[in-house]
Amino acid sequence: MTTIRLATIICAPIGRCFDLSRSIDLHLMSTQKTGERVVAGRKSGLILSGETVTWEAVHFCIKQRLTIKITEMRQPYYFVDEMIDGAFKSLRHEHHFSTNNDRTVMTDVFNYEAPYSVFGKIFNSIVLQRYMRKFLMERNAMIKSEAEGSNRMHFLK
Repeated sequence: MTTIRLATIICAPIGRCFDLSRSIDLHLMSTQKTGERVVAGRKSGLILSGETVTWEAVHFCIKQRLTIKITEMRQPYYFVDEMIDGAFKSLRHEHHFSTNNDRTVMTDVFNYEAPYSVFGKIFNSIVLQRYMRKFLMERNAMIKSEAEGSNRMHFLK
């Protein structure tokens, strides 16, 4: 099992950060380079507890699908999405939100296990872990930019 932990400081209210993190539309905008699209489940807006979404994207030159379900939610402090179908052996992404003075601390705890036993472990150590960290950091940068910006793209409507 691999765990990636990221903390992002955002100068915006906790509720806004929480909602932007649940925005299907913002996620699609942040993943344009992989051609990500929704093929089933919640297609736009803010994903809710118990809902699922199936993403399709090209990673490592391979078209892949990943279905996640929001399994836990305590608004505006915490939610979890877990893979119910996809290429990983397992995947659980915890999204934590707290306040520190006038800032929101958005913390990701991203746990996953690569498939294919020994080959998956080798691929993970050489490529996948770095790729996933960068993927999450790019998404978080977009959330931060949107939350702090005065020219919002209306992901919360």
